[in-house]
Amino acid sequence: MIQVKNTPNYIGVTISGDYYDFETLYDSLHAIVGDEWEWEDYEGARLRVLGVCYDIRHALMGHREVMFVENGLDEYKMKQLSVIANDKNIYLACNVLWPEVLFVLMALNDFIRLYAKKQSKGNYYALNDYRNVWDPSIATVRSFQAVIAKCMKETIPETSINRVIKLMNHDYSWADNYATQYLDELNCRFIEMEAEKRIKNITIMAKRIAEKGREYQAVNEAVLKATREYNCHMTEIRMSTSEYPEFIEW
Repeated sequence: MIQVKNTPNYIGVTISGDYYDFETLYDSLHAIVGDEWEWEDYEGARLRVLGVCYDIRHALMGHREVMFVENGLDEYKMKQLSVIANDKNIYLACNVLWPEVLFVLMALNDFIRLYAKKQSKGNYYALNDYRNVWDPSIATVRSFQAVIAKCMKETIPETSINRVIKLMNHDYSWADNYATQYLDELNCRFIEMEAEKRIKNITIMAKRIAEKGREYQAVNEAVLKATREYNCHMTEIRMSTSEYPEFIEW
């Protein structure tokens, strides 16, 4: 089962699970976000989800962290089961910055809706369509969203959680044509904070990402201006103001 926990310095979250958990999540995320340019307006958001897939894939290849997790088997249970085993399972793990994972959490709502509509051949009530009710990719991605939300609930103040969860769940398409360069700015800003300040700012980051306020609009306008100047897509623009450090103290 996929688990999501805060990193030691609250700079992001650690996604962990066994090999098959990661393989299933990787395949499900790829299915949900569709093919390249399948939904052109969502290509920027798609690339950010695929960024998480990139880390999951490298974890599967043994290029990320490994941890040992209690499996519930003590000496007595192993004797009763007549098996030779130990009391721990090997889990793979990878880290994702908090602003990044908050955006992915929200954007996946849109991709689930798009995927369900495609699966149901345009049915207005796509998520209730018989082709989607028990769809394994939707179920896996919803479960992934749920464990991210659980980690968030365990981290931010209880007085804020309902308001934040409501803000992060929209009844309309939200991630289309999103200037994801804004996430790079938030990520870099979050990295520079002290651990205690990061905890307090998770709620603020979720609010800024979801509301697309004046700060976001300024980035969006700069990106759109650059696309006109260079005659290219939004996803091809890089902001010179956002530079990630070579090493992150998770």
